[in-house]
Formats: sequence, C-alpha cells, structure tokens
Amino acid sequence: MDVESYHLNFVTEEYGEDGLLKKFGIKYPENFNFGYDIIDKIAQLEPDRRALLWVDLEGNEKTLTYGDLSLLSNQAANMFLEKGIKKGDHVILVMKRHYQFWYTMIALIKIGAVAIPATYLLTVKDFVYRMNAADVKGVVCTHDGEVADFIDEAEKKTDGELKFKYIVNGSKEGWLSFDEEIKKYPETLERVPTKADEYFLLYFTSGTTGYPKMAVHDHTLALAHIQTAKHWQKVCPNGIHLTVSDTGWAKSAWGKIYGQMALGTCIFVYDFDKFIPENMLAIMEKYKVTTFCAPPTMYRFFINAGLEKYDLSSLKYCNIAGEALSADVFNRWKEATGLTLMEGFGQTESTCLIGNIIGMTPKPGSMGKPTPLYEIDLVDKDGNSVPPGVVGEIVVKGDYKHTPGLFRGYYNNEEATKKVWHDGYYHTGDTAKRDEDGYYWYVGRNDDVIKSSGYRIGPFEIESVLATHPAVLECAVTGVPHPIRGEVVKATIVLTEGYEPTEELKADIQTYVKKNTAPYKYPRVVEFVKELPKTVSGKIRRVEIRENDRSKDDK
Repeated sequence: MDVESYHLNFVTEEYGEDGLLKKFGIKYPENFNFGYDIIDKIAQLEPDRRALLWVDLEGNEKTLTYGDLSLLSNQAANMFLEKGIKKGDHVILVMKRHYQFWYTMIALIKIGAVAIPATYLLTVKDFVYRMNAADVKGVVCTHDGEVADFIDEAEKKTDGELKFKYIVNGSKEGWLSFDEEIKKYPETLERVPTKADEYFLLYFTSGTTGYPKMAVHDHTLALAHIQTAKHWQKVCPNGIHLTVSDTGWAKSAWGKIYGQMALGTCIFVYDFDKFIPENMLAIMEKYKVTTFCAPPTMYRFFINAGLEKYDLSSLKYCNIAGEALSADVFNRWKEATGLTLMEGFGQTESTCLIGNIIGMTPKPGSMGKPTPLYEIDLVDKDGNSVPPGVVGEIVVKGDYKHTPGLFRGYYNNEEATKKVWHDGYYHTGDTAKRDEDGYYWYVGRNDDVIKSSGYRIGPFEIESVLATHPAVLECAVTGVPHPIRGEVVKATIVLTEGYEPTEELKADIQTYVKKNTAPYKYPRVVEFVKELPKTVSGKIRRVEIRENDRSKDDK
C-alpha cells in the first residue's frame, strides 16, 4: 500500500454521475489514534516523505519528514510520561508557529492527553481563567515575548499545580528547556491504549455572555478533516499546503495538521508575528506553495499589495473561510491569478460544514452547499425548516456523542452543551439564507460574537476589562462593519462622573484593554454616550447599538 491511498482505509466516498462527491463517511477502528495510525504508519511506509517545511522571519529553514515526526513525537511522549502526564490530563500549548508544535501535539495524542492550543496573544488574566477552568497539568510555551512571564504570574493565581513548564527556543529560570530535555528520551514508544471516542483536543471559544467555553473533540476529528483537506482545500499529497493561522486557533486544526497529513502532504509553516502581505506573497513565490487557505481579509491585502509583482504560478487551488467573501475580492483574485476562491464555513466545534468543494461552480459571496459528511438545514426559532430566501439558523443533524467531526460538548458545562445540542441537531448559532439552487449565503450570528480578520471575538471578556478602568461607568462591546477586516471591535462607553470624552482618554482606554487582555481584542472604535439602550429588565441591548451603527452607514 502507498501513502497516497492509505487514508482511504478510514473513509468511504460515493460519487454521482456528474462526478461530484455525493457522500463522504468515516470508518475507524475502536482504538484509532492519529499519532500511531497516521503519522507512524506513513513513517513506516515512506519515512523520508516530507511532512513539514518551516521558515522564519530571518530566513532560517527546517524540514521534517514523517519519519522525523514519528521519532520526535515518541521522544516527547516519553518526556511527558516521565513528568507524570497520563491519559486525560490537559496540557496548554502556546507555541506560535514553531515547528516543535507538531511533534508536541502528536506526542500528546499518542499518550491520550488532551492538548489545549492557545494563542501567544493572551495575557495574565486570560491564562488564569484557562488554567483554572481546564484543570491544566502542564505547559509548553514559546520563549518569544512575555508569554512565559504571563504564565508565571498566572500560576501564582491558579488553584492547581503544574507538573511541568517547558519553554521552546530558549531558556528561563523556573522552566525546563524543551529542546534540550527531549534529547534525553528514547525514540521508541510502546503504544498507549486509547479509544477513538476519548477526548484529545480542547479549544476555548469566544464567549458572548460569559468567559469562553471549552469545546472538546475526540480522536475522530482528525479523520473527519480528511474531507476538509481533500474535497475542499484540494490538498495534493506531493504538494505544499499553507493555511495561515497561529497554532493557537482552531483554524490550525483545519489546515495545518490532521486532514493534510492524513493525505501525506507537506505542511508549509511561515513563522511570523505580524502579517505583512508583501512578505507572505514573496514566501509563496519562493517556496512554490501549491494550495493556500486564508481569511478574506488577507486576500484584500494581497490585492492592494500588487499581485502583478509576484509569480504565483505554483498555486493550484485557493480557499477562504472565517468571514463573508465580497464579490469584488472574488473577481479581482480570479482576474489576477486565474484561480477561483472556494469559500467554506465551519466552526471551532466542527470541520467544514458548508463549502464549495471540488467540481462545484461557486457563486461569489456564497458559502456553497452542505459538505457530504453532514446533513444540514436552516430552521426558524421553533425548529421548522425555512424555505429558500428566508433566513434561518444553520443546524447539523446528529448527536454530540457519535457524529464524527462535531465537538463532544463543552467541558464542565452541561448547560451550555444542551443549549446547542438538542432535538437531534447541533445548533450553530450562525444564520444564513438558501437560494433555489441550494447554495447557502451567510447572514450573521444569533449571538454577539464579532468576526474580525478571521478572529472570533466575544464581547464579554472585553467588557469585563473595560469595567475595571476608572473612567468607565458602563459599556457595551459590538462589531461594526469594516471594508478590510470584515468587522472591528467597538466599545460604546458611559463615563464615570468627572471624566470628559477626549481623544486622549479614548487612546488611554484602548491601551488599557491591550494590556489586560489579548491585544487583537482591543476596541478600534470608541464612542462615548450619555446612556446605553436597555431592555425593561435593565439588560443592555447590543442589537440596538449595531442597528444604529448600520443605519448611519446606510445614510
């Protein structure tokens, strides 16, 4: 058996007379484990097959084969086991785009631990909440920036006790050097018994009325993402795939490890901090990236940077997700590159639910149609299907215990799980319209989550920080439309007596938010008002603020 067909052991595919994929199904052994059954198996079949091509801002390069990933993940697994990490334990990974992330993830999968990828943009308050809420037992962290300092501070304020703190690409007092320690452990590992339906991955999702919830996935997620990689991203086993995402985001699971490596492809990793479109385009040209996925915001920046200056002829397929795609970006990218942007839709809680898959003719601005793995409908507030042209909530038929690729619930939060899993459906909270041809068109969120430059931002965390600023009496955080970022965060603020609405105060409040929560969440728009719109019971009506902002834009 060769690597290019190995993934077919785990899936069933059915095509119609027109050649389009009609049905995609997952089949897996009871003890399926991505580390052993994908990475180690490919390493056995083709140990020298390139798995990862990593490049940093200084031009340093590193290539890892599937054989390398197999052996390095065994060493890391032995290291974690020796530190007392066992099946079911939770470990936070704050590793940016460092190449060590990949074999660290695989190691945790092999021993049955639960990885919690997190962005390096988090601050002390964010880590305190995450470490307490998720019962974290260990941390692997980048040496870059102040992340390790923040974690040290957070550790003093948490309830549990960490079994280890490993730091990558450097050294720090009180931390173990990941890169030095791993060398001490054997490259062989006796298979740790795990089950396909056991948890292996946890992501924090944006909170609207409270702190972020924790969506947990079992091992079948890795196989369900074969559909994402093969039929939506059109990843080629002998190509080079680049999905732009920090490893702390669920988009990384979509495009930087599971489905792509199940197909035996090479993942391209550009280890950068700030997105500069000219740099990214030059990297794509130099390393001949073949398939590419990014949010629409980045394509807008690429177009503005001047695509004619770069040779992108190696690109064979491009995808977008995370925000609605404008027809203008769709058409201008097609004119410049000859490539069609294939939009898709999904969440932290899922794989690709709706998309323009291989063979489909996309309609600019449409998310596409339900992907073959899922049965999807649009329903009204009473759970009834809505006809074409009518807005309804996107729901997925299934249950949270058995549907591959859908999350298994919110950790330690049965109430939140039941709120979205009921009546035989997962209720996504996103709304859309369906046209007569069956194409879905995104409308917005049922709740107040803000989608900005590919980030999902919950207002509660920002409001809780704003409320601690001495000048803020009351506040509401909403999203406002933006031509480049899709939406940006807006803070509508009632000032405490004695403060005046000045530009200096606005800047001070913005800086305060940047310092006290992840900087990407800060309000780019600040409006001072005399009072906030409220319901009879006293609840702030964010919806009215959004409607007022949109009505201003329409004038």
